[in-house]
Amino acid sequence: MRCSSLLPALLTPVLLLAGCAATPRAAMLEPPLAGTTFGSVKPAKVETLVIVVHDDTDTAPSHAGFAERAAAAIPDAAVVALLRPGYGSTGGIVSPGLRGAGNGDAYTAEIVRLLGETVAAHRQRYPRARTILVGDGGGAALVANLAGTRPRLVDGMLLVGCPCTLPEWRAMMAKARPGKGFNRPVESLDPLQTVGGIAVTTRTAIMVGENDRITPPRIAGTYAEALALRGIAIDFRRLPGRGHDILNDTETLQALARLARPVPSQVATR
Repeated sequence: MRCSSLLPALLTPVLLLAGCAATPRAAMLEPPLAGTTFGSVKPAKVETLVIVVHDDTDTAPSHAGFAERAAAAIPDAAVVALLRPGYGSTGGIVSPGLRGAGNGDAYTAEIVRLLGETVAAHRQRYPRARTILVGDGGGAALVANLAGTRPRLVDGMLLVGCPCTLPEWRAMMAKARPGKGFNRPVESLDPLQTVGGIAVTTRTAIMVGENDRITPPRIAGTYAEALALRGIAIDFRRLPGRGHDILNDTETLQALARLARPVPSQVATR
């Protein structure tokens, strides 16, 4: 029901007020992908929404620990440990859909769409919040593709061990792991091809282990160069002595905390 000045004059002011109050609010979106949310701040007061997207794995993802620590470290934050299609948590939560084969086939336009709808639903729940997406491994490829195809959903992103030059990465993995399907055609989006859609205001950090043999520093470096050519400022760090599993590294949490700090213009407008 809309409140209109053309209502009949015989209606009393009380009835007019009742009619206005009956105007329905927009229905809350239901996220298509499941997840666990950490943080005790009321939704209307959350300043930073962090959504963590896990790596490809054969077991239950272990990113909930990072999400819980992030919620404790970042003031006024809500942190979601998201489950990609077909994945379940140790607590029994499962996202609908089928998981990929782990050969770079699970970064398709359809999965990026589901991720976008999930992010949009959480953004609606936290209307004041800046949204930072954290992607680990294959999750980083999804985050990068979402930022490139739906830039208004992403205020900042932290990419950890990202296979962000997909054809080069899959060719490397086909040699390193023959028989695992890395030489088969896939429909995944290549982050290097979607980078042109990323908003230049997107705050970005990229982390990679110096000794990472799954997503070597050169992969992240090529993508960082593409972001720089786009005019995007990047906090790009190669962690000495580390391998691929660096999501739970102290420096990764510190990088997220830096992204979560409001820039001066944001402080002035709040």
